[in-house]
Amino acid sequence: MITFDRVSKTFSHPTQPVQVLSDVSHNWAPGAVHLIMGPSGSGKTTLLLIAGGLLSPDQGRIIVQEKDVYNLSYRKRCDFRALCVGFVFQQFCLIPYLNVLDNVMLPTLPRRHTEPLSSVKKRATELLELLQLAHRSTHLPEELSIGERQRTSLARALLTSPPILLADEPTGNLDDENAHIVIELLSQQAKQGRTVIVATHDRRWTTSCPTATVFQPNLA
Repeated sequence: MITFDRVSKTFSHPTQPVQVLSDVSHNWAPGAVHLIMGPSGSGKTTLLLIAGGLLSPDQGRIIVQEKDVYNLSYRKRCDFRALCVGFVFQQFCLIPYLNVLDNVMLPTLPRRHTEPLSSVKKRATELLELLQLAHRSTHLPEELSIGERQRTSLARALLTSPPILLADEPTGNLDDENAHIVIELLSQQAKQGRTVIVATHDRRWTTSCPTATVFQPNLA
């Protein structure tokens, strides 16, 4: 369960502050896909960053697994992100000098001493095959299309089977076939008991995943 308790966030600006989230209180339960929808500037990405321990709110609490995320020490919050959260960034955030396979394997670095490299590589390869990227495994990010980078980012987020998946526009650059694969894959993750939160403009989610809940932060 992810709980926002009266969360607000304002960004500074030379002319006037921009309030993005105002007194947001909401719960996102495991075992379901939760869609964050709304126009640009309504706080979708900010909400995901705060939920994932990447951006401190100005006020309010974020409770995840009975822990107040922003009351944790810096080290424990890093551990929380590494072990509990898979993040699909809208801008992908792939390491430019690593190939696709190595980018996907990155989340296992904090636990590399507990799992053989061969099993990590096998799991990463299976994800790339599922997302139709096996033929790109040795390519660098700059050699990929935008859609391929998006799917690589998703494979990286899924690699460690984290209990929380936060995806920022994961299908925005995908054709219908690949969008369906991504929607089905994240829906399966939710059915396995994970908390899946997707920020999106893509209406294909509401038709392909009719059981998903919809939350609009600017209307909270």
